[in-house]
Amino acid sequence: MVHRLDQSTSGLMVWALTKEAQRELGRQFENRIVSKTYEALIEGVPGDPSGEICLKQRLDVENRPRQIVDSLQGKEGRTSWEVLETLPGGISRIRLKPHTGRTHQLRLHMAYLGTPIVGDRLYGNGDTSRYGRMCLHASTLKFTHPLSGEPVEFSSPVPF
Repeated sequence: MVHRLDQSTSGLMVWALTKEAQRELGRQFENRIVSKTYEALIEGVPGDPSGEICLKQRLDVENRPRQIVDSLQGKEGRTSWEVLETLPGGISRIRLKPHTGRTHQLRLHMAYLGTPIVGDRLYGNGDTSRYGRMCLHASTLKFTHPLSGEPVEFSSPVPF
């Protein structure tokens, strides 16, 4: 395995077939060369049509696996976001582009903005009655193929 998704997040994952490929793909992820986008449904409508959020976060050791904002001891997480559409019932569909890869980064960032991801049990109200799940999906991945050196892009349709 080259990277990870939160347990409740659906979407694309990359698996290497050789140790060499795993090493090269891991390097690309570590150096933030890989481009990732996610789609999510969030509770509410942001005040702006797009934006960027940058917060320092760390593990809440007394409330694992929850992350908390900590400007002194946290590590920086940065996410760009864009509203794609507003849906009935005060829900918005957004595109998220993480520039860093902190644990629960997208979930924490949306909750911090006051618009938690629909169905998020850690950072939102956990209500899955409308969609049956947390509505966060890894929809695209772009990276350089570890053997050919050619750019590759994968996409996965959003299931909500």
